[in-house]
Amino acid sequence: MIRLTFTPRVRRWLSFLVGGGLNTGLTYCLYLFLSYLINYQIAYAIAYAAGIAFAYFFNSKIVFKVEQSWVGMMIYPTIYLVQYLFGAFLLSALVEHLHFHKNIAPILVIVLLLPASYLLNKVVLKVTDKAPPSKE
Repeated sequence: MIRLTFTPRVRRWLSFLVGGGLNTGLTYCLYLFLSYLINYQIAYAIAYAAGIAFAYFFNSKIVFKVEQSWVGMMIYPTIYLVQYLFGAFLLSALVEHLHFHKNIAPILVIVLLLPASYLLNKVVLKVTDKAPPSKE
C-alpha cells in the first residue's frame, strides 16, 4: 500500500480545494434553484452570501486552523465583497455580452477567481487569528 504524505502547504491547498468544491456545489445548487424564481443577479447575490458564511467557518477551522474571532468574522466578507463585485461584472459580461448560459457562467467566474481567493483567505484569516501562531 502506498502512503502519501503531504507538506502542510499542500494539505492546506487540498483542503481549500475540497472546501471550495463543497461550497461551490452548495452555492451553485442554491443559485440554480433561486434563478428559476428570481432574477439571476439577485440569485447570485444570495448564493454568494451563503457561500461566504460557509467559507469562513470551513476555511478558518479546516484549512488554516485558526481561531475564529469577531474581528475575523467582520473583515472576512470584504474578501468576497471585492470578489462579488468583480464576479458580478464577469457574470454579466459572460451572460449578456458573450452569450454564455446563465447556468454555466458562474462556474467560469469561480475558476477565474480561485487563486486570488486562496491568497486573500490566507492573509485575512492569519491576520485576524486570535490564537498564538502554530508551529505548522
